[in-house]
Amino acid sequence: MTAKPVKHREEYILIVTDGKGHREIHLEKNTYSLGRGAQCDILLQSQFVSRHHATLVKRQEEDGNYYRIIDGDSEGKTSVNGLLINGKKVRFHDLKHGDKVIFGPQVEAVYEYREYDVFPTIPPDDPYDITLIDPAMIDIEEEP
Repeated sequence: MTAKPVKHREEYILIVTDGKGHREIHLEKNTYSLGRGAQCDILLQSQFVSRHHATLVKRQEEDGNYYRIIDGDSEGKTSVNGLLINGKKVRFHDLKHGDKVIFGPQVEAVYEYREYDVFPTIPPDDPYDITLIDPAMIDIEEEP
């Protein structure tokens, strides 16, 4: 039997809170548009958010991948309210785990980076799999 390798996993998640509630969005694409416009990849439910409020772009560097958030659309048109990240107004920002992005009143997102290993499991038909049962675990009913 050959051992399966451990798989390293990375996840990029945006936890959005807006007029629609609280939801987790797993980021997998290279580019996302955020805003209240129907054409946006990530819809933000609020009248205080621009139709195309921000853009997320995946960056690939030697030391790892991350997402950059940019105020406005890809053509350079900025949003009305701008972006507040960790309390500071910015035009763009390289997101790090725990960064809090505020788009407008009661519309925010928290960026999370999750990294973990997935270990292979032993197949159920493994002849060496032994389950030990402690006799104290068995509930024996006595006949009357």
